[in-house]
Amino acid sequence: MNKTETQPQASLAIQVLPQSVSGDELLRIVDKVIAYIKSAGLNTFVGPFETTIEGDFDRLMEIAKECQLICIREGTPELLTYMKMAYKPGEGVWSIEKKTAKHRDRN
Repeated sequence: MNKTETQPQASLAIQVLPQSVSGDELLRIVDKVIAYIKSAGLNTFVGPFETTIEGDFDRLMEIAKECQLICIREGTPELLTYMKMAYKPGEGVWSIEKKTAKHRDRN
């Protein structure tokens, strides 16, 4: 088995910040985005500030685009999005599990 079969090709951390909405409405929109990301069927980790997704580069770019469109369709007139990506075709990037397992509480 080669490394690309065991390691994701890319890892994307994305945070959407709907503008001109606040409180429960902001949380409702962000929750819609997170639900969409989870529905994509890729390995996902939801953190307090961003959601990380692993997979194929092109698929991650499609997901990032749809996250923007969901916010607009859900009623925010504008949004800020922060993204970080690790991409290493042919060899793969470290997985969410490899990067976080040793830091999780074991209680």
